[in-house]
Amino acid sequence: MEGARADEKRFEAVMTGHPATNPARTAEKIPRPHTDLRPDGWITRLPRRIQPYALLARLDRPVGIWLLFLPGVWGILAARPPDRESLRLIVMFLIGSAVMRSAGCVVNDMWDRDLDRSVARTASRPLAAGVLGMRQATVFLGLLLLAGFMVLLQLPRMAQIAAASSLLLVAIYPLAKRVTWWPQLVMGFTFGFGAPAGAIAAGAETGPHWWLVGFLYAAAIFWDLGFDTIYGFQDIEDDAVIGVKSTSRRFAHMPRRFVGTSYALMVVFLILAGIRAGLPWLYDLALTLPAALLLWQVHRLDILNPAACLGAFRANTRIGLAVAGAFLWGWIGLLP
Repeated sequence: MEGARADEKRFEAVMTGHPATNPARTAEKIPRPHTDLRPDGWITRLPRRIQPYALLARLDRPVGIWLLFLPGVWGILAARPPDRESLRLIVMFLIGSAVMRSAGCVVNDMWDRDLDRSVARTASRPLAAGVLGMRQATVFLGLLLLAGFMVLLQLPRMAQIAAASSLLLVAIYPLAKRVTWWPQLVMGFTFGFGAPAGAIAAGAETGPHWWLVGFLYAAAIFWDLGFDTIYGFQDIEDDAVIGVKSTSRRFAHMPRRFVGTSYALMVVFLILAGIRAGLPWLYDLALTLPAALLLWQVHRLDILNPAACLGAFRANTRIGLAVAGAFLWGWIGLLP
């Protein structure tokens, strides 16, 4: 009975942003607006036993699904398969992105549960706070990977190979912050893999199209490097205390220059991808919108304001959609 009550208190602490299971942190140390979890929203309507799993999978914050999904859309639209096949692939990539992003979050939290207890933003996560155990997380991860495998079977063989190879990146990404100052770049290789996978699934697997695949992948990598560095600025004080490395810490003295350079390289590779895909000038014209949004984001960057950094990170969903719109606009420009 006492154990059940303790679990109940632990869950309440997590849902309100006050991880009472971590005595090193006090309510004053972890401001509620900056908690990693949202104490309200649709997840609170789920059955009590399911809520911690939804939080572990970050389903309360779908922005990560969008940021994994959208490069895949770029690849699909750049390769220009028939309309019906484009729609089918986009649906498959949306489902796959939701499943695999959730799996990646579980893997990350399994590796980082001890570190997460020492960071204000992440101390409330289910594994860090003790709401879920490693055995429960492992079973949940297995179910997610099974669902991802079922989606993978719906893709062409080359796309299956490409997507499956990204699992290694998913597994090693949480380790990067322990051994290198560039974990955000590793994250770029991981999250950006949707771009080449989408292009290959849409038929860009033949020799002449490999430059297109490479340019799309490079654009996605530099995009991820920029926005994940902004995301990491939320934690630079805690990361410095516990020794976690990041580009956010490494380039804190020149944040606008570093993020701006990353975004500029993203735009350059998107232009090169459009040239390789044979898209007309309408595509380049449409790219001015995401380029302007990126420039505004760099101009407004304030690394001392965690809430603003989180807002800038989330704004990249609109930027990714604008890039997808540019590819679609360029595709329309090729119609007779």
